[in-house]
Amino acid sequence: MKLLLKTVCLASAMALNGHAEHPKQSDDSHYNASPDRCAGIEFDAIAPDEKGTSYFFKGDHLWVGFSGPAELSNGTFKDLDEYHHLGHVDAAFRMHNKKDSGDHDHIYLFLNDKVFSYYKHSLEKGFPLEIQQQFPGVPSHLDAAVECPAGECVTDAVLFFKGKDVYHFDIATKMVKKKAWDHLPNCTSAFRWLEHYYCFHGHHFTRFHPVTGEVGENYPKDARHYFMRVSNVDHGASGKKEPCSAVHLDAITADDTGKRYAFRGKSYIRLDSHRDGTHPFPITKSWRDVTDGVDAVFSYDSKIYLIKGNQVYIYKADAHYTLIDGYPKPLKDELGVQGPVDAAFMCEGEPTVFLIQAFNIRQKMFSVDLNATPRSVKREVSLPFTKVDAAECGADGVRVFVGSKYYKYESPTILSHSKVTPVPFKISPKEFVCTE
Repeated sequence: MKLLLKTVCLASAMALNGHAEHPKQSDDSHYNASPDRCAGIEFDAIAPDEKGTSYFFKGDHLWVGFSGPAELSNGTFKDLDEYHHLGHVDAAFRMHNKKDSGDHDHIYLFLNDKVFSYYKHSLEKGFPLEIQQQFPGVPSHLDAAVECPAGECVTDAVLFFKGKDVYHFDIATKMVKKKAWDHLPNCTSAFRWLEHYYCFHGHHFTRFHPVTGEVGENYPKDARHYFMRVSNVDHGASGKKEPCSAVHLDAITADDTGKRYAFRGKSYIRLDSHRDGTHPFPITKSWRDVTDGVDAVFSYDSKIYLIKGNQVYIYKADAHYTLIDGYPKPLKDELGVQGPVDAAFMCEGEPTVFLIQAFNIRQKMFSVDLNATPRSVKREVSLPFTKVDAAECGADGVRVFVGSKYYKYESPTILSHSKVTPVPFKISPKEFVCTE
């Protein structure tokens, strides 16, 4: 699970990468200056499109994705220059509004008091509009903007930045709450990437909480160390994908909002957001009290249970995960099973959690009814495995992970009656971002 979000900065790379010159280049002098983000660029705006390709704007240029040279903005957003003569944008974001398919995943670009809506790089009919027409209560001449989906914010929202003021715009109600975040640097652009929020200022960036504005530890950081590769600075990761044969999991789960996580060592990755990229993050970034990795994880009733040794941590899946008061607690007290366990899973719509645990040279599976009080083991069966790393239950049945392979069963019942292991499947490069 290596860092993929790295760029090669190349001098005079447009010809090397096969990018044709824009036909207006000889007519307008501003087209002649191609910015170099390795020099320490202060971005005007950053936003991904509906395919997950991120655009970094500076003046009348942009960078497409995390690799390649600067290009003219009107090569991708053609209406910018031809019809509206925009030399730059003030702010940009990708709308998250799944309740409105005609708005979801559109890119909004802002300049002065106008807003432009693009989908598949085409300007939507009726745009540009006055910012107040589309986003009442939001000021003009913005510094930055970023989307914030429900589950990360309380509701689907957009954060607009102007100086030290932040405007939380509720997409459904169109209500605005203004806050002053004096502790945060003035953001010239903002970027949401894999549930994390970044304020860019100068050639640095600072991670922040989108609800409270709380700043992460050890910030600001130099963007050139993380969002691009420069010859004399390095983030320390090679950017190469790991062979699938070397991948193993400690736990895997999906919460009630559809967020799907894989855990390994002291890190985790999101498995449901590959279009925007993938990257391992420390478990403590989302579940700050779980400092030594996990043995098993499962989700139930808008909560996520993280098991380590004889302890279980239960977090409420709110706008970011919050540890429930009184936890961690002994696993025996919570689920009636003495730890440690090797895997845990639940199937949608069922109140039963299945816990897999080593017992002599075999694995045993315990079923626990979470609606019962007190909770205790209601059934115990032996499994045809000597070792299990992780397990999950989804629409296509149960998957039991052992090393870099997994075994499929139609249901927990089929698994519980199995006497021999079926033919295993290899971990998928597409699903776990590894190489064959």
